[in-house]
Amino acid sequence: MVSRIVESLRNYRSRNEDTALVLLAVTALSLVAAFALFYQQSRWTVVPVALFFLLTVVGWVKYQATIARGLTFVMTVATVSVLGLIVAFLFVRAWPAFDQMGLEALYRSNEPLWKPAKDTPWSLAPMILGTMITTVIATAVAAPLGIAGALYISEIASDTTREVVKPGIELMAGIPSITYGFIGFTIVNRFFYEKFQTSTIGNYFTVGVMIGIMALPTIVSVAEDALSTVPEAMKSGALAVGTTNWQTMKSVTLPSAFSGVSAAVLLGVGRAMGETMAATVMIPHTVGFPDPVYDVFGGVGKTLTTVIAFEGGNATGRHLEGLFAAGVVLFAMVLVLSVTSQVIQARMRRKYGGDR
Repeated sequence: MVSRIVESLRNYRSRNEDTALVLLAVTALSLVAAFALFYQQSRWTVVPVALFFLLTVVGWVKYQATIARGLTFVMTVATVSVLGLIVAFLFVRAWPAFDQMGLEALYRSNEPLWKPAKDTPWSLAPMILGTMITTVIATAVAAPLGIAGALYISEIASDTTREVVKPGIELMAGIPSITYGFIGFTIVNRFFYEKFQTSTIGNYFTVGVMIGIMALPTIVSVAEDALSTVPEAMKSGALAVGTTNWQTMKSVTLPSAFSGVSAAVLLGVGRAMGETMAATVMIPHTVGFPDPVYDVFGGVGKTLTTVIAFEGGNATGRHLEGLFAAGVVLFAMVLVLSVTSQVIQARMRRKYGGDR
């Protein structure tokens, strides 16, 4: 009798799982249909969208566990697919520009530098150099200050100070970039122009400093979270053998949380490299190379992001394809930065051990 009941329960559970899987498959197909109709700009896109939400609600009520697992998988696949399509679209639209210039677009220094047309040579080299200069300056400002701030909040500050300072820093991360740009344009740029008599109002240095300040909240917040995960026993053990607080932070806390701290710096640098509005507002929109090349106070200045933001609205033909090429180069630079960070993290894990 008991075996029959158990067998019946198993059959009932199996039928429920089969029904849930069918419902999940139909839900996923409705999402695919919605994407397809949206791409075709069809007015019937709302139908599969409504069906997707309806089936999700029904499945959540009746087969919550199975639907939850399935939906997380479907959303993961959808996210990766959308990102892949964005990257593919970027490369496809940029291909005619690279087909015209080849790799010479990355290093060409002859005039004209930036007048993309089918019969005119052009170059991304000035914008690449500008992006690298502003990123280096921003990293030099944000990385040491951000890590120092994270160490203070995590290891030195009292509980009361931490409860006040950390939310304030996180609040700073929500300030719109255009606000930073306006402050930089009206105060920082003018200060350097009047006090140091720079050739123009705005240069690579002031842009890099302001972007570095923008990246500070991200680095401080993420690095502090990483530092707070270091077990207290490790720090107490180091103090027990006679190390000072600074030696413990330098030799135990930072190496143990290096992966998280480097991820924080990477996020900050990524924001610096991809910053658009603040740099667009502050920088002089003239294309050229600094003379000498290390002159960060010169009167020329454009980055990959500023040229896309400033010219994208009116660009057509080869000009637009050249801007897509700038996007591809920016994507490649961020990718190299990310891979380099992963290599550094892997080496530090092998050296110090642990999973953080």
